[in-house]
Amino acid sequence: MTFPETARGLAKAVERTSRRDGIQAARNVLAKREVALGLRRPTMAVYDQAFQFIGGAQKYGLTMTAALLDTFDITLLANKDIRTEDFKEWYGLDLSACRVKAVKIPFYEARGGQHLDPAFVTRDMENPFHLVSRESGNYDVFVNNSMNEMVFPLAPVSVLICHFPERRPQSYFYADRYTRTVCNSRFTADWIEKKWGFSPHRLLYPPVDMEPGEDGGGPRNKIILSVARFEPEGFKRQREMIGAFLKLRKLRPDAAGDWRFVLAGGSQAKNAYLDRLRDMISDSGGAVELKVNIPASDLKALYREASIFWHMCGLHREDPGETEHFGMTAVEAMQNGLVPVVYDGGGLPEIVDHGVNGFRVESTAGLLARTLGLLADPDLIAGMGRAAREKAKMFSRTNFEKNARAIFDEALDLLKSPAGLDVE
Repeated sequence: MTFPETARGLAKAVERTSRRDGIQAARNVLAKREVALGLRRPTMAVYDQAFQFIGGAQKYGLTMTAALLDTFDITLLANKDIRTEDFKEWYGLDLSACRVKAVKIPFYEARGGQHLDPAFVTRDMENPFHLVSRESGNYDVFVNNSMNEMVFPLAPVSVLICHFPERRPQSYFYADRYTRTVCNSRFTADWIEKKWGFSPHRLLYPPVDMEPGEDGGGPRNKIILSVARFEPEGFKRQREMIGAFLKLRKLRPDAAGDWRFVLAGGSQAKNAYLDRLRDMISDSGGAVELKVNIPASDLKALYREASIFWHMCGLHREDPGETEHFGMTAVEAMQNGLVPVVYDGGGLPEIVDHGVNGFRVESTAGLLARTLGLLADPDLIAGMGRAAREKAKMFSRTNFEKNARAIFDEALDLLKSPAGLDVE
């Protein structure tokens, strides 16, 4: 078939599809054919409603983006103003080749907050995220990294990255409309099946790239480290961990008197929970420190210096959505040879093998008991630290990038496939 004949057939297909299914479907037919014929590079949009915050889910989506820059022309979609320079500082990722577009949502702008919680959307109101849905139709591949099931995908190929299915199907539920669903852990996969009634297509463990280098991080200091976002709701349980550490120093000054507890993480500008934590540690004499919104270089330094890692997200919570869906910072700590003592729930059992490369506990009493055992045995810290570093290799950024490219090579094949083109 000659080019003019191909062009005429494509024009007829676009016109026919437009009459039958609408303008968006016709646009998708044209876009798929352009890519299949090699007339241009495929385009992709990566959307996250929380790109303006430092977080593990955002790092996941942006690391995936960086791995795909050679294949796609990529636009980062947000609901607030964002800068790629911030991503360079926060995550060490150069995304300067990406376009950035903010689709601001009047419903949330009127509320004046930075946190766009889909739970505020009720059945009796128009879906404010339809603005994002309409924007998704301007790209060949649309990636929703927000686990926001209220965004309807209009692109020819769409991928939902689900870090956890937070809400059950209700009005404006579109999670099952995506071409592919990718999850971040077996824990999340199980809950997608339980809550949403379908199985995700692919498991892609998060990327973790906090290796200290060949020296293994150098000498360790008497520091217990915790790294997690300072969620306004307190889901990461920093208050409980601070209380446990202060209790440890009070009851066992012989064992813990010269140890420090450092908590690092991102936070929005106004955060009453963070203010309460500051009040809580005001009399600790520097034994407890909060490191808020620090750059990646400072965080890496903390990982190199610390000896033990605490993470208790999920403590006292029955809602599985309030547990750790994977636990990226636990892996970061393990890559640096820290011994993790973590809550026994969520995705953390997929990371920490109890008694081998760390400990899993169900209470602050268990947290203190296991920690005291470590404080009393430096050789145990060293041995478990080596085992932790070995286990963490399976969650490397290299493995993540390889698996992400495989997933999106499949998406590209779907984009180029003749199915649905209906070209004579």
